[in-house]
Amino acid sequence: MSHDTDVLVLGGAGVDTIVYVPELPLPYADSYMIDSGIRTRAGQTGDFVAVGLSSLGLRTHHVDFLGEDPEGDLVRALHGEHGIALTAIPQPAGTKRAVNLVGPDGRRLSLYDTSRGHAEDRLPEETVRALADASRHVHVSITQPCAHALPTLRDAGATLSTDLHNWDGENPYHESFAYASDVVFLSTAALDDPERTMRRIAERGRAEVVVATAGAEGAYLLTDGELSHVPPVRPAVPVVDSNGAGDAFAAAFLYGRLTGEPPHRCALYGAVAGAHACTVPSTRTAPIGRDELIERAAAFEGS
Repeated sequence: MSHDTDVLVLGGAGVDTIVYVPELPLPYADSYMIDSGIRTRAGQTGDFVAVGLSSLGLRTHHVDFLGEDPEGDLVRALHGEHGIALTAIPQPAGTKRAVNLVGPDGRRLSLYDTSRGHAEDRLPEETVRALADASRHVHVSITQPCAHALPTLRDAGATLSTDLHNWDGENPYHESFAYASDVVFLSTAALDDPERTMRRIAERGRAEVVVATAGAEGAYLLTDGELSHVPPVRPAVPVVDSNGAGDAFAAAFLYGRLTGEPPHRCALYGAVAGAHACTVPSTRTAPIGRDELIERAAAFEGS
């Protein structure tokens, strides 16, 4: 079958307001002076994955709810700048937004505005099916409208990936995403026993690959029943911000998978891209390109 799109990204569009704070957790005070400025820019998880995929040369299409508001205009402009096709479903409640507090070590605390959506929100089934039929692969954000789209995506025969982010392995909300996807990403941050959770995902669902990222410790890869450690890649310049590192990892991993690389090399691509993302301030969008990704991965393997 011929496909017009390599990866359809479902959900995760929005804007973040970035505030660099002197420390996290931030002690209570009446006020703080933020000398670096407070900036709002387009880019939540789906946006970052889409931009990362596009920068690696994959034909990318993004679909989500957007408001007719200044925040929605920022998201539309980001996709236009990167040549990413965008299907915007009108959202009367407005475009999703969040505030990210970023500490000196690059860690962040995100505050999400949950008023920009409703429990009854649904992505149009006919739109989702048509876009999935035209795509080689679908990456699904863990937003509520995307959960309702999972049966349609499976009926369309699409291969799926998802990022469970900081799932604790217990919250049932994440399970439908975890068990419906062929490739599952998650963080070890909230997991007492990452291997147990990874194996449960593989046993109960359809995942061929499960990847748990562990920040500066690297990542863990489960494929064909074998668990292995993916060593961390040292960034070329100092770490300034961890925001978007997981999205960069997922995008580069999917690039490797869709270009026929084995899982361990896909994970190396992810580690290289995630390390690069940590060197880019949240106020900028500068994902790694394909040539640089391949060169850095080869250099790491030869070191």
